[in-house]
Amino acid sequence: MRTAERGLREFMEEKPLSVKIYEIEQPDVPLWAVWAIQQYVKEVGVEAGYKKYGKLVKDIVKYIEKGGHPNLRLDENGLLYSNGRDRAVTWMNSTANGRPVVPRSGYIVEFNALWYNALKFCAAMAAEQKDTKAVTHLEAMAAKVKDSFVETFVNEYGYLLDYVDGNMMDWSVRPNMIFAVALDYSPLSQDQMKSVVDICTRELLTPKGLRSLSPKSGGYNPIYVGPQTQRDYAYHQGTAWPWLGGFYMEACLKLYKRSRLSFIERQLVGYEDEMDYHALGTISELFDGNPPFHGRGAMSFAMNVAEILRTLKLIDKYSYQK
Repeated sequence: MRTAERGLREFMEEKPLSVKIYEIEQPDVPLWAVWAIQQYVKEVGVEAGYKKYGKLVKDIVKYIEKGGHPNLRLDENGLLYSNGRDRAVTWMNSTANGRPVVPRSGYIVEFNALWYNALKFCAAMAAEQKDTKAVTHLEAMAAKVKDSFVETFVNEYGYLLDYVDGNMMDWSVRPNMIFAVALDYSPLSQDQMKSVVDICTRELLTPKGLRSLSPKSGGYNPIYVGPQTQRDYAYHQGTAWPWLGGFYMEACLKLYKRSRLSFIERQLVGYEDEMDYHALGTISELFDGNPPFHGRGAMSFAMNVAEILRTLKLIDKYSYQK
C-alpha cells in the first residue's frame, strides 16, 4: 500500500509516475484503494489505521469531490458519473475490435456503492479524530448519495440496474449489484439488500462463484472457449468468477449471520476439486457458467484466491459471534 500510495498521489497530482500500477487511470482504482485500507483498519484498529493511511483516504475523497479525476464526475445528485461508451472503464474490461464488449457508462452501480462506502468510512475515521466539521460534511454527502442511489438503481423487480446513463438503463441481471450489499456501509435498506441477495442466489450463483450475467438476460454466453475473439465475447457474459462469490458470501453472512454458515461452507466445498485440477493449491481465473463449470483462463488468479481466503476468515469471525 505504501507503493500504491506513492503512485496514487503522483496520479492525483498529475506528476510522472515513479511506480508501475496497472490501469491506475481507471476511475474505480481510488475507490478500491479506500476499500483496501478499510480492510487493513479492521486488522490493526482505527487509531493505527488512521495514523498510517487516514490522510490518504481523506485526500482521495477530496480529490474525487473536487473533480480531479479525468473520468469521474461528481454530479449534483451526489452520484459519480464515468464515461465508458468507447473504452472499458470497469472490471468488465474485455474488448473486441477496439471497443468494449460490455460498454458500461454513466452512473455505474458498484462505483457508486464504493463511493457511498468511502464517504461513510472517511466520516467514521474523522469521528475518531473528533473532527466534527468533516463528519458533518461527509455525512451530508453520504445522505445525498444514499437517496440518489436508491432512486437511480433500485427497480420494481427487486434488483439493481447495472448502470444508468441518461435515458439508457441496463436491466441486465449482473453481479455488480452485490457490492451494494457486501460493503460495510450500504445505501440500501435491509429489505432491499435481502432482495438483491435473493436474486443473485436464484440467477447468478454457481459452485464456482457468481455468473457475470444471468441466463435469463439477453446475450448470455457461459462457455469460455474458442478463438480469442469468441472468448472475449464470453468473458463477462455468463462466465462465473470466484472473487465475486467472495462478496456474495460476505453479503450473506452480513445479512443472516450464523444461520448461513453451513450454506457458505458448502459453497466453499465447490472449490476443493479445483485444488489439483489446473495447478496445485490455487484457483483458475474464471469458470464456465454452466455445468460442469470447467476452469478457464489463467491457472492461478490472485483475486479469486484472496477472496476465498477472506471468506474463510469471515467464517471464523461469524462462528464465534453470539
